[in-house]
Amino acid sequence: MTNELQNDLLIRACRRQNVERTPVWIMRQAGRYLPEYRAIREKNDFLTMCRTPELAAEITLQPVDIIGVDAAIIFSDILVVPEAMGMSLQFHEGRGPVFEHPLRTQADFDALQRVDIATELGYVLDALGLVRKALSGRVPLIGFAGAPWTLAAYMVEGQGSRNFVEIKKVMYCAPKMLTRLLDQLSNAVADYLIAQAAAGAQVLQVFDSWAGMLTPAHFHEFSLPYLKKIVEKVKPTGVPIIVFARDAGHSFQALADIGADVLSVSWEEDLATARMAVQGKVALQGNVDPCVLFSNPEIIRKEVVRCLQVFGGEPGHVFNLGHGILPQTPVANARAFVDAVKEESRRTRTLLEKQSN
Repeated sequence: MTNELQNDLLIRACRRQNVERTPVWIMRQAGRYLPEYRAIREKNDFLTMCRTPELAAEITLQPVDIIGVDAAIIFSDILVVPEAMGMSLQFHEGRGPVFEHPLRTQADFDALQRVDIATELGYVLDALGLVRKALSGRVPLIGFAGAPWTLAAYMVEGQGSRNFVEIKKVMYCAPKMLTRLLDQLSNAVADYLIAQAAAGAQVLQVFDSWAGMLTPAHFHEFSLPYLKKIVEKVKPTGVPIIVFARDAGHSFQALADIGADVLSVSWEEDLATARMAVQGKVALQGNVDPCVLFSNPEIIRKEVVRCLQVFGGEPGHVFNLGHGILPQTPVANARAFVDAVKEESRRTRTLLEKQSN
């Protein structure tokens, strides 16, 4: 697979192989901070952009051309899977994604449909094919999906939440109903990721955005087993798998044992601590605070160097923010961030080579 890539740094870093410099991409890099994205958004609603392969492909390619990242990530949303299971998804300005009829009763849970990936999510697969063709091997293409716990939280709450009262009520009062849903979602997500790999994705990431809302004990009961199930089903594709269990640093060691190739580390957690916990079993991704990009190029570079020093030139690091880039981020600062990673990581490796000779 890497033979067709002109830039395979991400693939090699995911596999903890030697690289000339640290690869860098940014979560949510195809998004609202780019004027080119906003120009498309002015003419189309969010779901139309997701469901139109040509638009999704154009948006996916924008950050590769504009800020020079080492990977493209397909423009989509984690909630397309629950939508494909029969839930009505809306996007409201100021509120974000909303399920108008969240899961609240046994009948709601029972009404969920088995996902036909090719039929219900074929537009994502088509977009992946268009992007692979347009990239012509310049950089790898990342596909993604939401983790079962995070998807279940949205499906039961109906939208994002501060305290997640509704999903936790189900967790405490009807755990069997929740685990049945998590099993359904595990199968759907795994099948979806496998289909993305077949359609052209060369790296896959699983987003467990709300993992940090669980206690460590509940994370091990209601998130970790389902992440492991997905990884085990997807692993035979041979495509590197990144798992981002946001703010679940209490379980880095356990996460390192589920079979993923990379763990993504949130900016609220210490990269050195994560590295010590995983003991070289997996690569690590992250983890600069997204708000650093509101400073200036000099400060951005200092933060990049600080993060790089944790690895000291050793393989197994994918540079990223510790979460998604914020919509108000200046494009020039995003570019300065990418440039700093490329320049400083190459400098680090050059110094190490001189020292070893």
